[in-house]
Amino acid sequence: MSRTLKDLLAQGADTDAALSAPGRPPLTHAALRRLIEATLARLNGLGLGRNDRVAIVLDNGPEMAACFIACASGVASAPLNPAYRAEEFEFYLADLNAKALIVARDSGSPAVDVARRLGVPVLDLLGDAAGAAGNFTLAPREAPQTAQPTARPGYAQPEDVSMVLHTSGTTSRPKIVPLSQANLVASAVSIAQTLRFSRNDCGLNVMPLFHIHGLIAGVLAPLSAGSQVFCTPGFNALKFFAWMEEAKPTWYTAVPTMHQAILSRAGKNADVIARHPLRFLRSSSSSMPPQVIHELEQVFGAPLIEAYGMTEATHQMASNPLPPAARKPGSVGRAAGPEMAIMAEDGTLLAAGQTGEIVIRGPNVTAGYENNPKANAEAFANGWFRTGDQGVMDADGYITITGRLKEIINRGGEKISPREVDEILMDHPAVAQVVCFGMPHPKLGEEVAACVVLREGRQASERELQEFVAKRVADYKVPKKVLFMAEIPKGATGKLQRIGLAAKLGLG
Repeated sequence: MSRTLKDLLAQGADTDAALSAPGRPPLTHAALRRLIEATLARLNGLGLGRNDRVAIVLDNGPEMAACFIACASGVASAPLNPAYRAEEFEFYLADLNAKALIVARDSGSPAVDVARRLGVPVLDLLGDAAGAAGNFTLAPREAPQTAQPTARPGYAQPEDVSMVLHTSGTTSRPKIVPLSQANLVASAVSIAQTLRFSRNDCGLNVMPLFHIHGLIAGVLAPLSAGSQVFCTPGFNALKFFAWMEEAKPTWYTAVPTMHQAILSRAGKNADVIARHPLRFLRSSSSSMPPQVIHELEQVFGAPLIEAYGMTEATHQMASNPLPPAARKPGSVGRAAGPEMAIMAEDGTLLAAGQTGEIVIRGPNVTAGYENNPKANAEAFANGWFRTGDQGVMDADGYITITGRLKEIINRGGEKISPREVDEILMDHPAVAQVVCFGMPHPKLGEEVAACVVLREGRQASERELQEFVAKRVADYKVPKKVLFMAEIPKGATGKLQRIGLAAKLGLG
């Protein structure tokens, strides 16, 4: 089995399309391999070699996809969110100990000034808007002082660091997650096997490419199987079906909020869906309400495959399988990459049907956080990595997440899973989207609150929704506060974030 990206990306047929984009001719697999080789030679000549951190601040699109793959093949790629402010870039570039920053030739990103201040060389990426999607060259923004060629040239080895990402840091300082070449390869291979990718597939990528979901499931896994990736400029529900018409995709992956936005426009685009039937849809990064899964499957006439991933596992840990195997709505499926188990607080592994912490181990799991012995001591137990998610595994090996341990609402000692209340509210005919979370309470510590987006043309009051929930669960689980909003606040990757939401909304 491949253990390096060079071997992994050798699979695609020379003349088959690898990367494509709206209004652009595709880049073939052979051209992508040549581009990787040329990019690594350029980086090596500028003194950048294996394990050197190269930050990438580029908008979504084929150049970002190609640049990530090229860098990950021979240096340590560090994709950053282009929307960050100067202060955030200062933190990340310094924390990474970045040896270079790649930006678009005309970029006015605050990252450029920050890099200059920190003494980090800036490399301009020159794309070719009329040429093959993703093709680019690199040039130093300022004439470099005579750079010594690197002492660690060429393609990365299995244990070299291939990608460096930070955890989201909702409750503490973000932690550095180094992922090796072997981690990336193992994850890409397991996703490709789970979804049975072939050279006939084309994925419509709408996921951000500074996030593990888009980078590994959206780009690397399909390319590893010789598939094509149609790279959009980023998610846009208004353009999704026009892109679908152009790309003729066989699948796409997204987070639940994106799927729901697509669903809201699907009725007007039934002809596009009929002309370009999908093999499957995939959802990951946060839980998908079973009601929405059913609706999407009805509209697209294709199975929705819900998967479960995290940065520390190089994305995928579990996935529901493709038909004819059973999909269980509400479950994130079976282990699909690492080994998985449920662990009690004392470190013992639990039997089927018992609730505890989901733990993982295997070739796609990071060896540990960088320069953070305290976090590593907390994260690893008896050789298993602790995900921080609470869940239960059934007799068939299917895992259901019952809550994020840090998100569990503690109401005077009564523990409440916000997901349980979410799913009840989603059954109300007027509710389109919901996120429940803990808000501070002077006596109980926490109370249940909910943000709700109503369906177009529908109405519901706070009292009505509270009574609806009260018919299904104990009174202590009923939201004491229901906020009606046009849109639910989301993080940079489109994920709903419960932690810190009360403070963000000025509650308590």
